[in-house]
Amino acid sequence: MHLFSICSLSFFFLFLFGTLIFSFGIYYLMFDYSIFVEWELFSLNGSMVLMTFIFDWMSLVFMSFVMYISSLVIYYSNDYMSGDSNINRFIMLVLMFIFSMGLLITSPNLISILLGWDGLGLVSYCLVIYYQNIKSYNAGMLTVLSNRIGDVSILISISWMLNFGSWNYIYYYYFIVDSFEMSVITMLVILASMTSSAQIPFSSWLPAAMAAPTPVSALVHSSTLVTAGVYLLIRFNSMLMVYNYGWFLLLIGCVTMFMAGLGANFEFDLSKIIALSTLSQLGLMVSILSMGYSDLAFFHLLTHALFKALLFMCAGSMIHNLKDSQDIRFMGSVVNFMPLTSICLNVSSLSLCGMPFLAGFYSSDLILDIINLSLVNYLIFIFYFFSIGLTASYSFRLFYYSMFGDNNFYPCYSFDDKSYFISFGMIGLLLITVFGGSLLSWLIFPVPYVIVLPWYLSFMTLFFIFLGAYFGYIMCDLNYFYDLFSLKFLFFVSFSGSMWFMPFLSTNYVVYSPLLFGYKSLKSFDYGWGELFGGQGLYSFFLYMIDYIQSLYDSNFSVYLLTFIFWMFILFMLFLIY
Repeated sequence: MHLFSICSLSFFFLFLFGTLIFSFGIYYLMFDYSIFVEWELFSLNGSMVLMTFIFDWMSLVFMSFVMYISSLVIYYSNDYMSGDSNINRFIMLVLMFIFSMGLLITSPNLISILLGWDGLGLVSYCLVIYYQNIKSYNAGMLTVLSNRIGDVSILISISWMLNFGSWNYIYYYYFIVDSFEMSVITMLVILASMTSSAQIPFSSWLPAAMAAPTPVSALVHSSTLVTAGVYLLIRFNSMLMVYNYGWFLLLIGCVTMFMAGLGANFEFDLSKIIALSTLSQLGLMVSILSMGYSDLAFFHLLTHALFKALLFMCAGSMIHNLKDSQDIRFMGSVVNFMPLTSICLNVSSLSLCGMPFLAGFYSSDLILDIINLSLVNYLIFIFYFFSIGLTASYSFRLFYYSMFGDNNFYPCYSFDDKSYFISFGMIGLLLITVFGGSLLSWLIFPVPYVIVLPWYLSFMTLFFIFLGAYFGYIMCDLNYFYDLFSLKFLFFVSFSGSMWFMPFLSTNYVVYSPLLFGYKSLKSFDYGWGELFGGQGLYSFFLYMIDYIQSLYDSNFSVYLLTFIFWMFILFMLFLIY
């Protein structure tokens, strides 16, 4: 089929279904409806295997957002991937990715969740290695192996669910007893969600996954793979509260948020800056979810999906026009060449920072007000507000490098925004980024929160945003820091800019770790365990035993010892028989 037909048909049907599903979601939200759909797949010895789906307001609204963003991303890909000879395969992989996410969203059953989860993992691997080079292969392997930990956790949780009457975890929401089995299942779900949402110590795969094409990154970082873990935690939120695992997730989310915001301020790769901002927002979602505000975490999940997809589309347009250069130091005065892209980039960045009346403001400002109102300790309080300042810092740093100064790209081409497909995709998301936060706030919270705080707490958010923007301006002149801190600052830059050495710990250190008795032992265990415990292992064991017995027969004492052991064995067997 022709390229234009595939992209156009995919865009049309996804947009149509997304609009229809969103309408049903709003209807179910207004009247608090939930529909379970079950049908029998097959029956074996009187036991039925059922396929179950849940259609409530949360699953329908989230699914509509996934379809809306995916339709615009596919339409955007019509121009962005136009020079690729395998564009049809790319579109099919993206559609499989969307289908897997839809299966995960609408599943109240751990078996079908595993199908969607594995589908996301396998298709994401195919998309990360799409460009077929060494960097892509390494990034794809790191991505899929990190997510395999979550797959194994869900598999083990499925086996633990055999202690109950069904794999439909949603049946036990209102009948939870303080059972050891359900606490183990909740711990395994937390582990799976940490791997998918790239929380510490599984954070290294998220920036590495930027080896995929930019439209894939717009999907992965907004509404599909990385949000699957947060969505699963939202579904298991009541169990998190019952078994008091919130304190652990609160600490993990805050540390992840702080680490990602700090690393983004020392990064010069445009895509990795946006990827680290996604990681920071995921930490924010996980931390507020751990305090019991699941609806608020879901609200921020939706608003974040809107402006983050737009941010990646703008980054893709800039990279596309700069002939695949991603270094922000080459992007001075882009506004003179790409005004539409620059407007969309700055609107999405301001929404990320919490600019009033944009999509990100309604959720992030409410989260900070809830934090001010909650009984959290000083450490969590500092993590939250310092991370807000870091978000404003790297956003202003990106704005300064890309919008001001001289264009350092050579040769200097005459750029423009004449591509209809890219412009349509960005404008479609720009409108919903501006107006979507207000719409969602009235839909999800029809009776709005009224939070009354002292004036110094109310203005603390603005103070940290302006302080972070000033710090980002200073960060643009690194010579100031070199003179101030010299070698100590260089070590700090290397530590923060490398995500606290987590990519090294996730790759090289595992292979060459002395804790695993060296590389040779790891190779025999990890790369050759099938042979070690299989046919070659048995062959080596029998050869060793034969050599050992032969060495015993070489001495007279050994002969007497073996004879004694043989007769004692016979006497022991006779004693057992009689």
